[in-house]
Amino acid sequence: MLRIAVPNKGSLSGPAAEMLHEAGYQQRRESKELRIVDPVNEVEFFYLRPRDIAIYVASGQLDIGLTGRDLLIDSGAEAEEILALGFARSTFRYATKPGTISGLADLTGKTIATSYEGIVAAHLAEHGIDASVVHRDGAVETAIQLGVAQVIADVVETGTSLRNAGLEVAGEPIMQSEAVVIRRTGADADDPKVQQFLRRLQGVLVARTYVMMDYDCRVEQLEKAVALTPGLESPTVSPLHNEGWVAVRAMVPAKEAQRIMDDLYDIGARAILTTAIHACRL
Repeated sequence: MLRIAVPNKGSLSGPAAEMLHEAGYQQRRESKELRIVDPVNEVEFFYLRPRDIAIYVASGQLDIGLTGRDLLIDSGAEAEEILALGFARSTFRYATKPGTISGLADLTGKTIATSYEGIVAAHLAEHGIDASVVHRDGAVETAIQLGVAQVIADVVETGTSLRNAGLEVAGEPIMQSEAVVIRRTGADADDPKVQQFLRRLQGVLVARTYVMMDYDCRVEQLEKAVALTPGLESPTVSPLHNEGWVAVRAMVPAKEAQRIMDDLYDIGARAILTTAIHACRL
């Protein structure tokens, strides 16, 4: 069986389980379950701390895992990203008291508190910055208030927590993170079970990104209509019973669907419908 690590809690856990369910895999019914077997799909899921997943995958004890890009890099484990999943997006940044730091060079000689020492140390070394890094779990914003550090490095989403603590972001982002699928560095890239798993997840990503659009249009307007809805290869065009009309079907980006419907209507298309895509293979 393919052995897969899944986050057992935190912001990664729920969306990961939802995506796996959409991909056709059995998921646990209770949060206390740490391992389940999906015999139909020949997969065994292990629910682990997100921070530990890269380490288990790198050791070869598990074949692949779902975790955050930030956690993968911070672990320093011999594992690599093979698919970005598009959820749990976040930005990793430095923050400090307003007016303290204007650029990266100002970090020299400072003490930086973070839960991600691996990421911060690598970033500082990359830019030749000599600064101290101290580990703090949880709300690292308090490290500045308590005098433990002059700067923090943490995940920033809306920035509300920083503002509430009287802090502001400093310098350019350290990195952009999101949920990713990982495997051990040097593992067989052509493993058919892994490839099937990736195809399923890619199918979910496409299904979430596109909708199916159907509409009727006059033959003389077909070229304009097809230019608006080219599909992935090309749209399906079928003649209607009424002479001079055709039915068209194509996949279109979900975020552009309303605009495309307006444009189709303006050139004379009618009976314009969109339907959700629940699964696909490209």
